[in-house]
Amino acid sequence: MARDAITLIKQDHRDMEEMFDRLSRNRDERSRLLPEMAARFLAHSRAEEQQVYPVVAREAGERKEVHHGAEEHHEAEAMLRRLQETDPGSAQFDDRLKEFVDAVKHHIEEEESEVLPGLADAVGKDRLKELGDAFDRMRQEEVRRLMAGSAEERSKMVKEQLAEEVDRARRASH
Repeated sequence: MARDAITLIKQDHRDMEEMFDRLSRNRDERSRLLPEMAARFLAHSRAEEQQVYPVVAREAGERKEVHHGAEEHHEAEAMLRRLQETDPGSAQFDDRLKEFVDAVKHHIEEEESEVLPGLADAVGKDRLKELGDAFDRMRQEEVRRLMAGSAEERSKMVKEQLAEEVDRARRASH
């Protein structure tokens, strides 16, 4: 059984921060880590926007904050797309990763200090658990769908790209 929505969202935030750290430190693993981080970020954002934000807007009266949070998700998604188009070994990747991480951390700070406390004040524990179940279910479905798409993209790689990925994975495991 899932925990309440606030606990799940905050845990996702901590997991995301850990993934950001791993991406920053482990240059050789970026090609492997980036698709997972992207899938988790996108799944979190979509589940939050569809399952949690409507309740926050309606029951907590935080329409302005919800709109702002959704805008920040979309801005971060655009940054993520640029990051995914960048060579993971380049200085430009480092710059784009920092831009993305800074934007997401800003979003996390606002959400945890303004949006989630408003939700906690507006709904009871049972409702928070129901929201947690819905959020968790959608997030997991989205991660599976996005990771399957990522695997499909990898299967389309030309032979040289695939060989390069295999070499990177071998180097990372030694």
